[in-house]
Amino acid sequence: MTAALDVRPLETDKWDARLATIVTDMGGRPLNVHKLMANNPDLLLAWWSFRNHVVSGGKLTQRHRELIVLRVAVHMKCWYEWASHVERALKAGLSFQEIEAVRAGDSSADWRTTDELVLRATDECFNEQRINGETYLAMRPHFSSGELMDLVAICGAYITLGIMINTWGLELDEFIEAQGVVNAGSWRQD
Repeated sequence: MTAALDVRPLETDKWDARLATIVTDMGGRPLNVHKLMANNPDLLLAWWSFRNHVVSGGKLTQRHRELIVLRVAVHMKCWYEWASHVERALKAGLSFQEIEAVRAGDSSADWRTTDELVLRATDECFNEQRINGETYLAMRPHFSSGELMDLVAICGAYITLGIMINTWGLELDEFIEAQGVVNAGSWRQD
C-alpha cells in the first residue's frame, strides 16, 4: 500500500464529535486538508487555533500573508495550496502578474520594498531555515517583531501542510478547482 492511499480525507459524518466546532467554523464545508487532518482529531484540535491565527495573517497584511503562502507552495511543489490561495491572493490585492512572478521566482518584478523583503525572507526560511542577518536588518524598519514572528510562523505552518498534502496526495477541493482561476496542467509540468 502506498502512502497516498493509506490515509484519506474523512467525510464529516465520520469525524470525532469533538471536531463539531471546526465543521461549524467552516460553514459546514471543511476543506480536504481539514478532512485529512481529521484522521488525527487531537492534532486537528490543536492546529485549529494556530490555523485561525495564520489565516488572519496575524499582524501581517493579507497581501503579505498570501505572498508567503504562495511562495511556500512553490518551494513545496504543493499544487493544492497554490490553487487554494490564488483567489485569496487576488482578493488581497495581488495582480495576476505578481502571482505569476511569485510562481516563477521572478526577483526582477517591480515589487514594493516590503513585498520583496517578505518574499526574500520566505525564501530564506525555506532554504536556510532562518531569516538571515542582512535581510532581518533590512526588514526591521518596516516590520515589528510580531510581524516577523508571524512571517516565520506562516512559513512553518504551510511547510507542515505542504508535507502532509504531498505525502498523502491530497486532491484539490472541487469548488476550488471549479473557480477556474488557475491552470493545474501548467503547474504540474514544472
